[in-house]
Amino acid sequence: MTAYFERLGETMFRATRATEGAWNVEEQHIAPTFGLLAHLMQLEHSSRHEHPLTLGKVTYDILGVIPIDIVEVQVRVLRPGRTIELIEATLSHDGRPAAVGRAWFMKAHDTADAAGSAFPAMPPRGGMPTWDAPDWPGAFVRTPEIRRVEEFPGRAHAWVRPLLPLIEGEEVSAAARMLGYVDLANGLTPRVSPSEVAFPNLDLTAHLLREPVGDWIGFDTTMSIGPGGLGITHTVLHDEEGSVGTSVQELTIRPLPFGS
Repeated sequence: MTAYFERLGETMFRATRATEGAWNVEEQHIAPTFGLLAHLMQLEHSSRHEHPLTLGKVTYDILGVIPIDIVEVQVRVLRPGRTIELIEATLSHDGRPAAVGRAWFMKAHDTADAAGSAFPAMPPRGGMPTWDAPDWPGAFVRTPEIRRVEEFPGRAHAWVRPLLPLIEGEEVSAAARMLGYVDLANGLTPRVSPSEVAFPNLDLTAHLLREPVGDWIGFDTTMSIGPGGLGITHTVLHDEEGSVGTSVQELTIRPLPFGS
């Protein structure tokens, strides 16, 4: 496995076995799809702007499962602009939409004098043991290097280092690369065993403070479950220079055997 996707044309991509999902190994893990959609929205945006705007927010909705097969992505501009722009990308399999991403791009300004955050710092990864996701099947969760310390079920810190490119032979931005792994958060610290309760996410929204740097992505993750079948996984994202942004996933909590 050399990458998560192979480009077949302007809009067509073949998913590789590296995308094997954690709930079903015959379906794609949604994380690489999120990175793919971010990359293609950035490409479309950059093709029309001499000085591209900054990616600030991405919202993804998962419309259905995605087989490990050829997929198509269509990108359109919902709100063009010189200082703010909204772009949408839809990934389909065999003509059926399976995931939609919407990205806000914003004009950059020099705010270095006001920059700062009250998010707690990540613990250094040097003291963290390697984590091989023993409760999860599928190839994708084993493609990055993961180091994790779990305080208790539902609360953990992890450092993740991507080892495979998103698309074979194609450069992607640091933000798209990071967004291709953020969905890992939902499996980093389950409050209950995935052998007893299913908790797939319906969506993911990421708010960014800046472009990430370096090889490692830090996850400061908390998973919460409500009494009526709803859940939330919240993560503060970091790199080696500090906080980069946040992500939130809405979960559907379902006692096994998994039902519709």
